[in-house]
Amino acid sequence: MMGLMASDETRTETRAQTRAETRAQTDAHVRAESGGDARAEGGVRGVPAGTATTRAWTTRLLILGIVLAALNLRPAITSLGALLEEVRDGLGMSGSVAGLLTSVPPLCFAVFGVTAPRLARRFGPGAVVCAGMVAITAGLVIRPYAGGTGGFLAATALALMGIAVSNVLMPVIVKRYFPDRVGSMTGLYSMALAFGTSVAAAATVPVTDALGGHWQPGLAVWAVLPALAVLPWIPFVRNRREPAPAAAPSAAAGGQDGGRPAQQPPLRITRSRTAWALAVFFGLQATAAYITMGWMAQIFRDSGVSAGTAGLLLAVIMVMGVPLAFVIPRVASRLPHQGPIVLVLGLCGLAGYAGLYFAPVGGAWAWALLLGVSNCAFPLALTMVGMRARTGAGVAQLSAFAQSTGYLISIPGPLLVGVLYQHSGGWGLPIALMSALMVPQIVVGVLAGRDRTVEDEAAR
Repeated sequence: MMGLMASDETRTETRAQTRAETRAQTDAHVRAESGGDARAEGGVRGVPAGTATTRAWTTRLLILGIVLAALNLRPAITSLGALLEEVRDGLGMSGSVAGLLTSVPPLCFAVFGVTAPRLARRFGPGAVVCAGMVAITAGLVIRPYAGGTGGFLAATALALMGIAVSNVLMPVIVKRYFPDRVGSMTGLYSMALAFGTSVAAAATVPVTDALGGHWQPGLAVWAVLPALAVLPWIPFVRNRREPAPAAAPSAAAGGQDGGRPAQQPPLRITRSRTAWALAVFFGLQATAAYITMGWMAQIFRDSGVSAGTAGLLLAVIMVMGVPLAFVIPRVASRLPHQGPIVLVLGLCGLAGYAGLYFAPVGGAWAWALLLGVSNCAFPLALTMVGMRARTGAGVAQLSAFAQSTGYLISIPGPLLVGVLYQHSGGWGLPIALMSALMVPQIVVGVLAGRDRTVEDEAAR
């Protein structure tokens, strides 16, 4: 018992030392990103490099950029979900092709997300996120007017490419610049992400009606948000010679845990059971999320709910993530094991699907609330990405691996829902599939929530 207590005390002291070292290095990274050689802040002139004013300005600008980027990580998807029936009619899509369309987001996230760490090392994470916002803007402007299903899919893929790289780099940026506030900063951008998701779901139909009832301008209007999000990232584009591998020094410092030498890159992430558990958990929660964003409004509409009310129900599911996406990461970061949170979210999902099957109209608002709570597995997964790696470099690799592998896992889900719906003529089988997938999500989520790091597992 005394040995265990001593081991716990040693681990606590080591983590405190690692946090202090990482915080000091982060201050240096922020000063470098601010322009320690008088290239400073992308246009803020006359401010001596390295002053408290300069660092504070850079930090505020970075937080603004994170929030605005997060607002744009889902409207391209939920706005389409709200108008999916109109888009299908306008482009002549079958149910199977529409299911393929709802599978495009995870496919693009898997394919393009894996390139994000390499791009960040080459150009810097700020430049990559800025380019991502530009890609989202271009894709959303082109998509409604591309003409035909092929052009629609290609423009959608362009927007999703920008979302994919930003998805992967958000945890990396948080870990790099806010190592002692991973929970609160993850909660902040998760809350912004959920807010953007819910606003797009709720407002798309009314905005479309206000613009004349045509689905094309109703989708194109969402290009305004990513265009605004480009602006705060522009100052960080200039500093291309300061690699994201600013995480490299922190890896060297953080890797000396318990007296062991620093990990040598690249980290063999596939040797970590926690990394695999987190990837599968990410994939299953993404499956549920993209089925919800792509099909839930249609499920309510086919049950007899009006198009506007169905959009509001989808918005309720998404808006639950606004407060919970801020609370859950903060709570999770204070717990040694995140398994209990995984279990609560999974049980809410099972209850919501059961209600959707037996009384889709009578209890629609209650089921929307329960499914909204269940969908908060996403900010929990992002928080665990930041907690399951000890260094900035480890977070970058774990984020890319978990998200890319997870999104690959999630690809068949929305497509299979479309196929089951078309061939069964109802929503019974698709809802049964969603319920069945919730069970392994709980199991792997509990495994991913254990208190350990991928660096230690990979070394062993």
